[in-house]
Amino acid sequence: MKKEYVVRSIDAAPDGAPYVIVSLSSVKDLKEGTQNPQSPFGSPKVMGFSNMNDMMKDLNKMLSGMGGGMGMQGGITQLKLEMHEYKDMGLSVGDKVFLELSKAESLGV
Repeated sequence: MKKEYVVRSIDAAPDGAPYVIVSLSSVKDLKEGTQNPQSPFGSPKVMGFSNMNDMMKDLNKMLSGMGGGMGMQGGITQLKLEMHEYKDMGLSVGDKVFLELSKAESLGV
C-alpha cells in the first residue's frame, strides 16, 4: 500500500534525544479541509450549556475532536526519524512524501 502525504510539521524530540518527529497529513484530508474549514472547537457557541453536566459533555466532545486535548488533530500520522535519516532526506514543511507499507513474507515456520 502506498499513500501520499504532506509534511505538516517537524519537531525536536521531547526528551532531547537525537531524533525528530515528522507529522504528516494525507493529501485527501488537506483537500477536504480547504473546502469546508471547521473550527476545532465545534460550532461557535458562547455559554451554550445550562448545567455542569452539559458543559462536561461539550468539553469532552471538544477534547476528543482535538486528539485527546494534546493539541493534535485527528488524521495526523507521525514518524520518528533519526537525525541522519532526517538530514539525508532533506525534508521541510509542505513537502509531498509517499509512505509505503508492505507486509513481510513469512517463510512457513
